[in-house]
Amino acid sequence: MSSRKAFLKQAGLALFTIGVGGVPTFLAKASASSKLLRPYKKNKVLVFIFQRGAMDGLMAVTPFTDPYLKAARPTLFMDAAKLPAGKPLIDLDGRFGLHPSMVAFENLFKENRLAIVHGMGSPNNTRSHFDAQDYMESGTPFNKGTASGWLNRAVGLLGHDATPFRAVSMTSAMPRSFYGDNETIAISNLKDFAIQLKGNTAAANFAAKSFEDLYDQTSSTLLNRTGRESFDAVKMLQKTDVRNYQPANGAIYPNSPLGNSLKQIAQLVKMDVGLEVAFAESGGWDTHFNQGTENGVFARNVADLSNSMAAFWKDVETMQDDITVMTTTEFGRTVKQNGSGGTDHGRASCAFILGNDVNGGKVHGNMLPLAVENLADGRDLAVTTDFRSIFTEVADAHLKIQDDKKLFPGWEGVKIGVMK
Repeated sequence: MSSRKAFLKQAGLALFTIGVGGVPTFLAKASASSKLLRPYKKNKVLVFIFQRGAMDGLMAVTPFTDPYLKAARPTLFMDAAKLPAGKPLIDLDGRFGLHPSMVAFENLFKENRLAIVHGMGSPNNTRSHFDAQDYMESGTPFNKGTASGWLNRAVGLLGHDATPFRAVSMTSAMPRSFYGDNETIAISNLKDFAIQLKGNTAAANFAAKSFEDLYDQTSSTLLNRTGRESFDAVKMLQKTDVRNYQPANGAIYPNSPLGNSLKQIAQLVKMDVGLEVAFAESGGWDTHFNQGTENGVFARNVADLSNSMAAFWKDVETMQDDITVMTTTEFGRTVKQNGSGGTDHGRASCAFILGNDVNGGKVHGNMLPLAVENLADGRDLAVTTDFRSIFTEVADAHLKIQDDKKLFPGWEGVKIGVMK
């Protein structure tokens, strides 16, 4: 359907950094002529972090009492026992230990704000990063033809009016999770942004026309159909000094893509622009060689993840009751290390859920001893918790979504008690 309505509704607005510029011209013109609305009603906010590349859950949260894991990883295995040299795992419950680089998570776990789900993954056994991510973000692990992403469907099930900033991805391109008919936007940097057409199916029909032309021809219709809130919200961004943002409570974010994304999500939360679903991503989890233990690429990645999330949580301290943060990764790594000091594509991994409404201080899931007879394909940690069990429970409990069949078509699984 090549109509302006389809363009605005189905494509949404994708905003991305171009290094120069500011508020898109046609939005600035529209907002300049209108009065700024009162601050939007505060909503519950779900922050979803995708760890792309497949995180080794067995190293992030290690079942350190398992003799089979120790035998399978002669140079990668880490223990919670204090040794003369080296950093031990952070003992969580006598069975599972947190990687020492994730020390920022220790108090959050002890305060029952952080929950871990081990043995989580997709029922589809693909070992392709692209396919596994696509299945997980669409929420239909056996259907490649699903047009929408699960977070876009979640947005459509919220059941109330919204601002154009209801669903924001802090990425340069729209993630698969946000594809669909409900309005979503992608912003890689709040400091400098402009309109992006790439990745929006309906937008392709309008590639020959500039947004300014579109606005000049249909300004009144555009305003009526999208609501003046769209332009008022942009005006709010224009008036805010995002360049000199100072995190609250002494929060210090890592200078990394994830740290910068979460810092900007915190800004949007505090600006009351109607944010309800936020997306961020973290890369570099494909550790085929030189994975390291207390040092190395994996240690740096988990430090960035935990430090970024902990800084965000500290920054939004006065709003924590309204925020839940959830992580996922497309699959895990092999139980046995390979000949290059790394791990290969596996099956199950683990997820972290942070919030005041989380059933925290626990490692959820059903992980059997890592003997060969218990492994998927004789080599991998088996998926004992379908990712949809976690996603559904968090969305239902935090965002008050009621229609699980629309959220995850074809899924008839059960929740695991990760939320209070």
